[in-house]
Amino acid sequence: MQGKVEICGVNTAKLKTLSQEEMTVLLQRANQGDERARQELIEGNLRLVLSVIQRFEKRGESPDDLFQVGCIGLIKAISNFDPSKNVRFSTYGVPMIAGEVRRYLRDNSAIRVSRSIRDVAYRILQCKEQMLAQLGREPTLEEIGKELSLPEETISEALDAVCAPVSLYDPVYSEGGDPLTVMDQVRDTKNTELNWMEHITLQNAFQALGEREKQILSLRFYDGKTQMEVADLVGISQAQVSRLEKGAIATMRKSVTVS
Repeated sequence: MQGKVEICGVNTAKLKTLSQEEMTVLLQRANQGDERARQELIEGNLRLVLSVIQRFEKRGESPDDLFQVGCIGLIKAISNFDPSKNVRFSTYGVPMIAGEVRRYLRDNSAIRVSRSIRDVAYRILQCKEQMLAQLGREPTLEEIGKELSLPEETISEALDAVCAPVSLYDPVYSEGGDPLTVMDQVRDTKNTELNWMEHITLQNAFQALGEREKQILSLRFYDGKTQMEVADLVGISQAQVSRLEKGAIATMRKSVTVS
């Protein structure tokens, strides 16, 4: 989104702004039903919409779609704003615009989250925006919990549930050279050096077995067959299968231990 000059046919480089005095007059006129004043308010606050939707630019959504949704939030904010209250319009409008965008992202998410959790998360996000405006800083989970009478665990789980998924190839750091991605910071617990060594040692021990022992172990532990089924396939008795299986395992164990 950064560097995008035109959104929904609107040249963002030429968006006009309104002074506080102009805002006050237009809000009073719009509150009295003046449609022209309402239109001027919408056009004069598109930069506010643009600043809000930039928070969501990594969600993978089209900037044009987010801008349109943000404009809906702006229109709702203008319609519901009370000029008699001693509050700046931006203080009231930003949470309304952000809330509209979040609702859109929530309802159109590829990851389905239950309605109850989404509703709780929406309440938390609204509360967070309001407390941010009041405190001038990010509220803690404890502060949000006291405000909504919710345990911190519930707040954390709800926010995690509606958090946008992160791509393994998203850059997390870049300075000069190739960027460091999420993938670079994910630990591989499967292909560690220790596991590779164990795998090679077992493979060597298996290869040292006779052909019949290898066949029996493959049928038993790779194909998951019973000793009776192996006996039928190989053409020997179950007792012989059992004896050869135990002998093969003992030989491999000895080989691994020695290694």
